Amino acid sequence: MKHSFLDQYSDRNSLIHRLDPRTKLVTTFLFITAVALTPLDGWTSYALYSVILAIWLVLSRVPVSHVLRRSLVILPFVVLIAIFIPFFREGDIAGSYNVWLWQVSVTHSGLAVLRNILIRAWLSILSLILLTSTTRLSDLLKGLEQLHMPRVMVMVLSFMYRYIFVLVDEVMRMKQARDSRNFGGRRWWQIRTVGNMIGTLFIRAYERGERVYAAMVARGFDGRSRTLKRLEFKPVDAYFGLSLTLLVIWGNIINLI
Repeated sequence: MKHSFLDQYSDRNSLIHRLDPRTKLVTTFLFITAVALTPLDGWTSYALYSVILAIWLVLSRVPVSHVLRRSLVILPFVVLIAIFIPFFREGDIAGSYNVWLWQVSVTHSGLAVLRNILIRAWLSILSLILLTSTTRLSDLLKGLEQLHMPRVMVMVLSFMYRYIFVLVDEVMRMKQARDSRNFGGRRWWQIRTVGNMIGTLFIRAYERGERVYAAMVARGFDGRSRTLKRLEFKPVDAYFGLSLTLLVIWGNIINLI
């Protein structure tokens, strides 16, 4: 498994890459908050947010195909959760359908809510993908820690990202060993074998976690995230943060005019 699937393009040199991780974290959170607070008929605001993301993408020099491909992987989970909203939202009925013994109705207001949820989710997902694609995860965690995020949460995120690859590699080795022994037989035998693999994987993960913790304590681990790179807030960070803040505020004011 590739160990850079999340921050694959974080080693590039662009204006966005050179920004302080804290600046990118705060501006991304501000952008997502503004998108979430946009009213149902805020099409002008959505258009402005899309332009902001397009400029952000051009300045970052991250391939458009990479960003769109990542967003389309996450978006179906949003659809799966929000697809039932048009059937339970009250309002004018847009259509009725017979499902076995039940008759379900779709309302116009429900469709409007569903449409806005998908737009908001997609814009938010794109901003998060740009954040992770232009920032090394170690710098991102360092920025979260300096923004006073609970240290325990920072450590959990760090260990999760660092050792998920070890866990996946262990699963692939177990699968290869299983296939080399001519894995087959009846359905019940296959289910039992997979269950044994899951139990073995849990035990191995627990034992590895104990060994890693003992090794870290022996090396003086005190719960802090340390990197060789020092974070530095520069004037360009202030200009970028101020510009994005003004654009986001303008996007919300447009709906009031």
